[in-house]
Amino acid sequence: MKITPQAIADVLLIEPKVFGDERGYFFESFRQDIFEQATGHPVNFIQDNESRSSRGVLRGLHFQRAPYAQSKLVRVIDGEVLDVAVDIRMGSLTFGQSVSAVLSGDNKHQLFVPRGFAHGFVVLSETAIFAYKVDNPYAPEHDCGIHFADEQLAIDWQLTQSEIQTSAKDSTLPSLTQLQTGTPNALFQYGSSLYEQ
Repeated sequence: MKITPQAIADVLLIEPKVFGDERGYFFESFRQDIFEQATGHPVNFIQDNESRSSRGVLRGLHFQRAPYAQSKLVRVIDGEVLDVAVDIRMGSLTFGQSVSAVLSGDNKHQLFVPRGFAHGFVVLSETAIFAYKVDNPYAPEHDCGIHFADEQLAIDWQLTQSEIQTSAKDSTLPSLTQLQTGTPNALFQYGSSLYEQ
């Protein structure tokens, strides 16, 4: 398993070793000891989620406020998505910057999105099955997000605006600036002990 820090080093791209022949394939999709060695701290995943979406569906950019902040380990079982993580740790040198990776059922890559980041993805294939682990349960009262088309973030979603489909909720999410100025304690402080919350 190859684990590579991304442009924002706390976000990790994980490339499992896939063993295949004419019968099919096998790979380890997760191994706790290797994963924790790469992250440098324990991450206790407590829940697995899965969704199916059609081309152009964009889910995000989502995060949960403390004390229910979530780390996510995401992958695609079938199809292809562009997966995006945005640094929302105030005081970080990369605050407001994003990293992205194409995840697919073919490449079997995974992205680790730590606490302190907003996360979203858009489906590039006709359909995609998306799966992810989280280390905190869903807490609706702590649910938050940033509008995917926030000009400050300038994310290239690789699809035109007319191709993108979002939920009514996601289409009305605030900008990063609005969160900074209008929602107390919505964002995270860089250097805080996010994993002790």
